[in-house]
Amino acid sequence: MGETSAPAATSRRFPPVPVSVARARRFVRAALAGTAPEAVPGLSDTAELLVSELATNALLHARTEIEVSAQVSGHRVRVTVRDRRPSRALVPQDCPPYAGTGQGLVLVARLASRHGVDAGDDTKAAWFELGPDGRPPPSAWELPPPPAETARTVTLVDVPGALYSAAQQHRHLLLRELELASAAGEHLVPPRDLATAHDISNVISGCVTAALRREPAEGEIRSLPLAVPVDAAPAVGTLRQVLDVAEGAAQEERLLCLPALPRNRVFERWLLDEITGQLAGAHPTAWTVVPREPGAGPAELVPWDPAHIHSSRAPTIAADEQNRIIAANGPAADLLGWHADELVGQRLTAIIPEHLRARHITAFTSLLLSGEPRILGRSVPLPALHHDGTLVPVRLFIQTQETADGRTVFVARLSPRAAVSSGTAARRPGDRRHAASGERAGRRRLEAVPTTPHPVSLIAETGAAISNAHGLDDVLQRVCQILTSRLADWCAVDLFTEDGRVERACVVHREPGGTHAEDFEGTLPPLTDEARGPLARALSGAGPLLLTEPPPAGTGGPLDADFGALFERLGARSAVVAPLRARRETIGALTVARTGRAQAFTEEYLPVVDELGRALALGVDNARLYQDTRNIAERLQRSLLPVLPEVRHLELAARYAASSATAQVGGDWYDSFILPSGDTALVIGDVTGHNLDAAIAMSRLQSMLRGIAVDRQEPPETVLRRLDLANHTLHQEATATCVYGLIKGPEEGPWELVHSSAGHPPPLLVTDDGRTRFLEDGSGLLLGMDPDVPRRSAHDAVPADATVLFYTDGLIERRGESLSDALERLRRHAAGLAREPLDVLCDELLIGLGADGADDIAILAVRPTPS
Repeated sequence: MGETSAPAATSRRFPPVPVSVARARRFVRAALAGTAPEAVPGLSDTAELLVSELATNALLHARTEIEVSAQVSGHRVRVTVRDRRPSRALVPQDCPPYAGTGQGLVLVARLASRHGVDAGDDTKAAWFELGPDGRPPPSAWELPPPPAETARTVTLVDVPGALYSAAQQHRHLLLRELELASAAGEHLVPPRDLATAHDISNVISGCVTAALRREPAEGEIRSLPLAVPVDAAPAVGTLRQVLDVAEGAAQEERLLCLPALPRNRVFERWLLDEITGQLAGAHPTAWTVVPREPGAGPAELVPWDPAHIHSSRAPTIAADEQNRIIAANGPAADLLGWHADELVGQRLTAIIPEHLRARHITAFTSLLLSGEPRILGRSVPLPALHHDGTLVPVRLFIQTQETADGRTVFVARLSPRAAVSSGTAARRPGDRRHAASGERAGRRRLEAVPTTPHPVSLIAETGAAISNAHGLDDVLQRVCQILTSRLADWCAVDLFTEDGRVERACVVHREPGGTHAEDFEGTLPPLTDEARGPLARALSGAGPLLLTEPPPAGTGGPLDADFGALFERLGARSAVVAPLRARRETIGALTVARTGRAQAFTEEYLPVVDELGRALALGVDNARLYQDTRNIAERLQRSLLPVLPEVRHLELAARYAASSATAQVGGDWYDSFILPSGDTALVIGDVTGHNLDAAIAMSRLQSMLRGIAVDRQEPPETVLRRLDLANHTLHQEATATCVYGLIKGPEEGPWELVHSSAGHPPPLLVTDDGRTRFLEDGSGLLLGMDPDVPRRSAHDAVPADATVLFYTDGLIERRGESLSDALERLRRHAAGLAREPLDVLCDELLIGLGADGADDIAILAVRPTPS
């Protein structure tokens, strides 16, 4: 320390028990009392804090007797904590403010003037110094690595950095809580197993930390070679067993920490299995190809970034672990009647209907406390709350993402109820990062772009990708990824919008993480007469055009300048720009480019890119036509949903949800109206098919049934017979199921349901005490089969506060399941909701039974209530 005569250090030994930490703090304070330099205010407090961290670290990981020494020399203080396990190196971690563990060494490194670790043959000493002068160059905690002959390389392929950070923090948190429980006398695992788990967990953390420092950060996903001790497999197995016990204890609230979320749990198991498997000679398995259950995957390869939310075209909202909205985009705000900035900071319950808030809080708390998902990774139909208090039918799809500092963010896409939800997170093409294994990515970086084009296979592959795509964004993303893997270093697609603007709809770079697409996508300057550059010419129908050098700067209009800037920022040296033509109109332009590292484009590529542009234009045009048809179908479906009547002594509620996978519009319908006699009519039906034809047939049947019922006021079986006769007069008669029923009785009761069924699933009667009964009488042949077959009605008493539930088969039917099992599941769910308000009952049935359904769903519920 530069002093010619330093006072002797005061030292004391402490046994390996938790109370020794407090005693070490008191010892250091006493040793420094009256001797600490006055030039450093609070030095004794800082020394006491830091020695607590080092002593805790030594007792927790070395588990030997420790010796603490304190020495004052001039204006500097040096404190040393020595243990008797030199082979156990310190494992510093990158610990954000949100980490529950691992802060000790970071705290010492940030507050001390100098720090370090010295190892001898029998002891290891971690030390720090405090002083008033400026801090010298950073010192390190690391000890020399173990000899290479005692280690074996284990390769972790496709490790998402944010997910690893979250899993590591949770692993250390569980082990710390087990240690604290053990110190309190509750031994959930044998002490020897806990010690082994601590040791190997630190070894794994140290190996990954070292690998991260060796490997260049080329993106969020990387492959890491770890130098793991050859004999580590048994210890890793013990660690997994200990973590399983800890997870169970956390779920039972026996530890002061939450269990892991599903994906973190699956990732931790994959990590440990990779280490033990590869040590036994198995080949690596990439994390990105590991199958996962809903809620635990698929792996989200994009780290959390609010820019991804704001650039998404789908209504998207993100919330944190405190159930507070942290990001919302314009489409979501428009859908819900808010400004996006007003949503940020609100509790998530601000957009949840009041009758579902208690359920949401229960489910969210259950997820955090148990780690068991209910709706994560599933497409669930439910209502959202508009700012004006009305309900907006949506399909909700939630996935989790991890931030770089290990926190979890819940990202929810809200699809209008009639819109298809494919079961994957909705993102702009630029928000998706290429997800290849580390080995494949490594090969790709070494491969050169083909020297000659292969038009047949490339065009065939592009056509197949377009055929398998779902929606415009998917078409663009798939095609651009093929082009950047087979032909170019990057590509861009610019499209005309309906109002004549030009939008850069997709940018994809060859290198994983090579570009942030949101920086380039969006609305471009308008196409004007002064724009004469290659993009402007292609948008005007010229091309394909070959560029062997960047476009000249300072000429043309803003559109030309924007295209030149794109070239410069992406490092392009040659390119082909081709128009996209469909139905004799130019709808956009395709640009494929190569950087200086690759062979330049030549004229022989022009016909290839031109043909690719034709295929892409056809895919874009078809996707847009499909979207237009879908919008028409959605408006049609909404126009066909009736407004339920208001009846003094009856509660009525209904729901409709299109298929989560296929249908935009279908043949399911419900209806209710008051007859001139005062009876309330109840209708539910299902036309065969899941397309626009089914919806048209449904609308005809719905209108005819209401007209016949109101005009004739006849018994239900007669009304259905007349409906079937009218159906046979249509040019193309429909095949359908239907239930037509009447609720009869005065306001004060008693009430009776008279109904007739044309091949439809039976209504379910649920009394307020939870008893259930299917009303199976009155069933008959489907509509559209034989109108002359006699029909019959059933008469059933409906007690006060009982619910009669009408539903279509999409609510209950599941592939590979018998009808009796499906009906029994409905019975159980409905019985548990017997006393809930009808809105709650309907929404809970959709959430519990309608998630990920492959068919449309319609629900109609009625409940007589005494005046």
